[in-house]
Amino acid sequence: MAWTKVCAESEIPEGSIKKVWARIGGGIPIAVAHHKNGYVAIPPVCPHLEEPLEDSGLVVGCKLTCTKHLWSWDLETMALKDEAELPLKTYDIKAEDGNLMVYVTEQLEYTFDEDEDIDEATFFDDDDDDDDIW
Repeated sequence: MAWTKVCAESEIPEGSIKKVWARIGGGIPIAVAHHKNGYVAIPPVCPHLEEPLEDSGLVVGCKLTCTKHLWSWDLETMALKDEAELPLKTYDIKAEDGNLMVYVTEQLEYTFDEDEDIDEATFFDDDDDDDDIW
């Protein structure tokens, strides 16, 4: 594969994240985050529980946080922050003539173990039964 235009730079203001499509094969979904020092192209879901980052991703400075469960990453160094336990996968990205270009050889995806999926009530319940007195 090769470099492919995914959108104009002006479509993704600094401090935002947007889902775009690489027009390769049937199309590959990609999330582009515009942080204070540039752009990062990643799969469009959080590696934790598949939360769509276009809905729950928050970019502040160079930090991306999935607000669903507070996993965060430094978008310059790709270091894990706060609650994050898994790294983000990335595509190479560059700005060229006002457009954002992503180098795609294959669709990057995370592996999710369906046996480990839990519902929201279970995730946020600390099982100490202290909340029963409220």
